[in-house]
Amino acid sequence: MATLEEIKALLGQPRFLWSDPEPWNLLEQELGITFPADFRAITDAYGPVLISDRLYLDHPGHPSRNLGRSIKEEIEFWLEDDVTKILPGKAGTRPGELLPIATGATAESVFLRVPPGPSAPWVVGIQEMDSFEFELYEMTFSDWLLAFLKGEDVMVGASPPARLFYEPLT
Repeated sequence: MATLEEIKALLGQPRFLWSDPEPWNLLEQELGITFPADFRAITDAYGPVLISDRLYLDHPGHPSRNLGRSIKEEIEFWLEDDVTKILPGKAGTRPGELLPIATGATAESVFLRVPPGPSAPWVVGIQEMDSFEFELYEMTFSDWLLAFLKGEDVMVGASPPARLFYEPLT
């Protein structure tokens, strides 16, 4: 699994540096899941952020770019009748379902697939809205983000970032 240090080496030193676990604890209790540690660590380090003009991440402790609110709104969207056929599975928080955790700047939704069983890993799925393509990447969030930062093709329909930077969002 990629480490936060590997992410920092490519993206730069984070400035958000959240340390209070309470918003995560409340969100996990509400959703009935435990987020993967690597996703929490990256999100706590960088907070609400736009990465290389391509990828938006939110944080559960932020008032306006709140991850919990984003997840609930996205699940509601993906459960509407006219879009349920786009995803290869159901959006939600139950085992095997697709949990929306981020968005791309060019019509992509980033999901973590809730592990279907106790020993199964969390993996990343990308839904591209323009072409309706879905790709499941059998890798952790940190491995997927590292691949994205290295310019690998892990964001269906979006070109890899030309240069690496991040912009904190307020």
